[in-house]
Amino acid sequence: MKYENLYAVRPIKDLKDMLESSAAIYGNKAAFLAKSKDKPDYYPISYSQYLSDVNAFGTALIHMGLKGGKIALIGENRYEWSISYLGVVNGTGIIVPLDKELPAHEIETLIERSKADAIIYSGSVKGKIDPLLEKETSLRYFICMDADLAGGKVLSHSSVLEKGHALIKEGNREFLDAQIDREAMNMLLFTSGTTDKSKAVMLSHKNIAENLMNMCSMLYIDEKDVFLSILPIHHTYECTCGFLCQIYRGCTIAYCEGLRHIVKNLKESGCTMMLGVPLVFESMYRQIMNNAIKQKGKFAIKFALGLSNTLLKLGIDIRKKLFKQIHEALGGKVRMFISGAAGIDPQIAKGFRELGISLVQGYGLTECAPIVALNRDCNYKDEAAGLPLPNLEVEIYQPDEDGIGEIRCRGSSVMLGYYENPEATNEVLRDGWFYTGDSGFIDKDGFVHITGRKKNVIITGNGKNVYPEEIETLLNRSPYIKESLVYGQGQSDGDTVVCAKIVPDHEKIDEDIKNNDAPGATVEEIIDKEIRRVNKDLVSYKHIKHFSLQDEEFIKTTTRKIKRHMELRD
Repeated sequence: MKYENLYAVRPIKDLKDMLESSAAIYGNKAAFLAKSKDKPDYYPISYSQYLSDVNAFGTALIHMGLKGGKIALIGENRYEWSISYLGVVNGTGIIVPLDKELPAHEIETLIERSKADAIIYSGSVKGKIDPLLEKETSLRYFICMDADLAGGKVLSHSSVLEKGHALIKEGNREFLDAQIDREAMNMLLFTSGTTDKSKAVMLSHKNIAENLMNMCSMLYIDEKDVFLSILPIHHTYECTCGFLCQIYRGCTIAYCEGLRHIVKNLKESGCTMMLGVPLVFESMYRQIMNNAIKQKGKFAIKFALGLSNTLLKLGIDIRKKLFKQIHEALGGKVRMFISGAAGIDPQIAKGFRELGISLVQGYGLTECAPIVALNRDCNYKDEAAGLPLPNLEVEIYQPDEDGIGEIRCRGSSVMLGYYENPEATNEVLRDGWFYTGDSGFIDKDGFVHITGRKKNVIITGNGKNVYPEEIETLLNRSPYIKESLVYGQGQSDGDTVVCAKIVPDHEKIDEDIKNNDAPGATVEEIIDKEIRRVNKDLVSYKHIKHFSLQDEEFIKTTTRKIKRHMELRD
């Protein structure tokens, strides 16, 4: 498809070229805003300093005999993680980012599967890594990001960095002059799932560099932007879109201290943009609107939104003035939120935009480095995943009568394959196309719409397809439902009916029962009425026939996606 008004982007060959050119352009500008135990306030780290530290760290790793090796990296979002990532891939070897939330035995399994030569880790996971010191593994080096926890067999990150700076001063250019093969595997990323079923995705510099350039040509990001980094950085969504993208475009990355500190860190950092997942934004929006209604009243908020929307149609934008309190609560500088990892309710995106904060969503997979489609700031549809990236072909394979089929794509950002798993690779990479496993359609304007995962689709007795994600979106709009999980259940007559697991919002239910505002007297009665209301908006074969309640939230991945296979197992 043809794209109009794409934003200019700087050509980059690989991530080494990206970092060196960004440091040359942005020099003393802050690349990072970090915090430390002895510094409660954010302090800046410049692009020049970052390049110097990456070069030093990589030089030391090569000097230790790790050239061409695989190096595992595990820890929270922090400056040492960012040094380590590019210190490995920009001339040393292959990076293997791991999820810090995994239990110790799973971390050990992934290290065995990847045949990692060294591990760089944060003190927060020390208890999971220490047992490996006494075991026979492929690991030759242990490097801890926290100096006070190093000693014995464990090197400190700071000492390795210091050694690298000294080596460069002495004239060592092994890392500085290292040549990058942009087509070779330099990143080995494990998909979420149990360790025996998770796949290891092989990515190259070319995959990520092309994804960065194409993504940034669609969404305007520049050196004036400050991003708050809140998602787990081992995941390719945050790594590419919340770390490498910012270094490429000259932004400043502020590290969040934890999900409960988001609002505080937004203010402290002067954040303009934030990358997140639907649950984060849905929770923020619900909290913002509840607070606004408590302070101003439901009628006043409704009137203000109506007035603002009417004036906006006339070209008059008063959103930031009218909702000044809301903007100030978020730091006063936020201009855009970007949502990914799962589809967001279009009403949430529309709601933030009505308040004066753009929210766009994209669609991607680890296997595509990761972005496949993206809504633009100047061309968007809240109900769509977005437009395909430039230089990436996206089409629907074997569409049904409604135009719905499996989404497949091909282009320069598609993975090399799954590590040591040719069978799984051949299942998804066929004739140059990558088959995503997601169902969807492409509308007349070229926007990609996701209907759900192929494996999640419910097929009724009469052959109709029901996509649980669609029904969950409707259920989750209820103020009385915190989370929902829709699934199919076989019946003795051979039919399959739609069922739902519901996590009620007890706080909201108790408050409304107390104030006589609830549509029922008990939790069961209220949820039953909410389900009946949702069923009215659905065709009969999609109706929820049975539901169950549970108080515990569903088990989720670190990117806050519900682990369906674990919730629905017998």
